[in-house]
Amino acid sequence: MEFHTGDGAVRVNVPDLAALERAVAERIDARAGFAVATLNLDHLVKLRSDQGFRVAYAAHDLVTADGNPIVWLSRMAGRRVSLVPGSDAILPLVHVAAAAGAPVGFVGTTAPALDGAADYLERRVPGLRVAARIAPAMGFDPEGDAADAVLDALEDAGVRLAFVALGAPKQERFAAHGRRRLPGMGFASIGAGLDFFAGTQVRAPVPVRAAAMEWAWRAAGDPRRLGPRYAACAAILPGLVTEAIEMRRRSEP
Repeated sequence: MEFHTGDGAVRVNVPDLAALERAVAERIDARAGFAVATLNLDHLVKLRSDQGFRVAYAAHDLVTADGNPIVWLSRMAGRRVSLVPGSDAILPLVHVAAAAGAPVGFVGTTAPALDGAADYLERRVPGLRVAARIAPAMGFDPEGDAADAVLDALEDAGVRLAFVALGAPKQERFAAHGRRRLPGMGFASIGAGLDFFAGTQVRAPVPVRAAAMEWAWRAAGDPRRLGPRYAACAAILPGLVTEAIEMRRRSEP
């Protein structure tokens, strides 16, 4: 399904996790760069008001459905996709990188979280090498001189796939900047996923996620910050449902 974002549109073009693994493996083997974004309702809210975010998203080669509403809306429009959150994509993608002998790098969150995630994943995944762990300072400009310094460090370390945990829209803007500047490197924006592996943040229990209620679990833990975010997401849902129904109607013979 194409989701309209004001002066453009964004489309989920990776239907499931297996397709993402294949696409990333092919690009790593070909030494071709790429950027992976994981679309959710919060991104759609931001995309409608942030031109820079729209430009960054357009530079991403691979877009998955991160959030059950994106899955449901896509299926409502007649385009079947599966849920592929950034957090769930990390472990499969580090397996892909390790199998190809491609060093990975971590950018974002905090130094302790990066160290914890790297230690956990290197123990879990045979052959994985985390060649760079970079926690940018507060106020990091994802497209400025500091971003260029991070990209230089990733390149010097031989990183082939960088996992970016800076939060939206900063992580997608950094990934798009890196995609332009280092055309042979891959970038995957993964939100809080590294913190979950490090244990510095706790993810919703599996039964909560299976019931599609992770958003409520998170909101209960941080209502002041996430309450307004989820309210904004809820506000755009009726229009998205109407668009999805219209897309399905137009595609029917």
